[in-house]
Amino acid sequence: MKEKILKQFLKITLIAIAITLIISVGVFYQFFKLQVYNDLESYIDFAEEILSDADLFSGSDIRITWINADGEVLFDSVTDASVLENHSNRPEIKTALKNGEGKSIRNSDTMSKRIFYYAVRREDGTVLRASKEAGSIWIMFLSALPIIMGLAVVLYIMCYFLSKHLTKRIVDPIEKLVADIGNPASEPEYRELIPFVGALKAQREDILRSAAMRQEFTANVSHELKTPLTAISGYAELIETGMVKDEDSVRFAGEIRKNSTRLLALINDIINLSELDDGVKLKLERMDLYEAAGNCVRNLQIAADRHEVKLMLLGTSAYINADRSLIDEVLYNLCDNAIRYNNKGGNVIVDVSSTLDGKVRLAVKDSGIGIGKEHQERIFERFYRVDKSRSRESGGTGLGLAIVKHILSSHGAELELESEVGKGTCITVTFDAAV
Repeated sequence: MKEKILKQFLKITLIAIAITLIISVGVFYQFFKLQVYNDLESYIDFAEEILSDADLFSGSDIRITWINADGEVLFDSVTDASVLENHSNRPEIKTALKNGEGKSIRNSDTMSKRIFYYAVRREDGTVLRASKEAGSIWIMFLSALPIIMGLAVVLYIMCYFLSKHLTKRIVDPIEKLVADIGNPASEPEYRELIPFVGALKAQREDILRSAAMRQEFTANVSHELKTPLTAISGYAELIETGMVKDEDSVRFAGEIRKNSTRLLALINDIINLSELDDGVKLKLERMDLYEAAGNCVRNLQIAADRHEVKLMLLGTSAYINADRSLIDEVLYNLCDNAIRYNNKGGNVIVDVSSTLDGKVRLAVKDSGIGIGKEHQERIFERFYRVDKSRSRESGGTGLGLAIVKHILSSHGAELELESEVGKGTCITVTFDAAV
């Protein structure tokens, strides 16, 4: 990170030095050009007074030319005026005759020099012109190149050490913060990093929480799997050693089947929950929730009769966008729990309805044992049971409601629980209606 920032600083430095030097040369050349024209103007003021004496111009690097209104050269301080061509087409002469003064710059034949011209119209209609040769901007640049390169190298070295220092100043607090991210009391040196640090801390807490949950889940899974396996192994060993009386063989076989069924159910729930944790891609479709609830009620009717519980379906058709197989699992778990934890002669009501605010509501209400207030916040946790002995006796895995919550959360549905010990439980799920 430091190396990358340093390289960026140095790249910016090189660009800045190059741009500064180019602009500086251009600015200095403009000042130079202005100074040349000022010199020419001053010389013309002086030339007007002593124009009759040509010897005064000898040895000067400024050339004076006197032209009449027709462009004929009357006097030139360098060349015999009689051999010079007509100057009426010169741009500075044209402008001076028209506006009173004129300026122009032309390259000399060698192109290594530029000639600056400044012309002024006199009161008698003639034009005085002063000219001077000067180096072009490229000649000036090349002549100053050693100095420019020297300054550039000095600037680059200075910027290198300054960039290195700034990079260290910028990166060190970040590295310190990353190294000390586990300390909740640590605060970033830069205010801009406060949201970033907050997100990192929250992410770290989530990771730790998830790790703790996975560890707890693994321990619970091991315990839950061990219980039926121990029972199966024990009964099988008794049968294998011939220690079981003939009249007990059927009962022991029944216990083995019962624990095997519970073990299979537990494994299936663990697999389902793991798939949900990994993020199952929803296969959304428009489905009738009332129709799905009706299928669930019919499939669980035998289980309801076995527990002597009356299972009823109320409501009307209501459509939602959802994954049909996952919603079927939600319905099965909610209705199955309502049957398992009910009393003989009790009832379970499954009600599907549409609300006035464009929602679809599913309510599963039973008249069973109910859930105490102290358990209601945790009832959707994995392997959490209100009555562990009854849960195992009824064949529950302790994962059904955790699966329900996970599925509903992935569908954006709202889940509510109302329960009172001895009076029953009502679980309400609210979906967005399909368009």
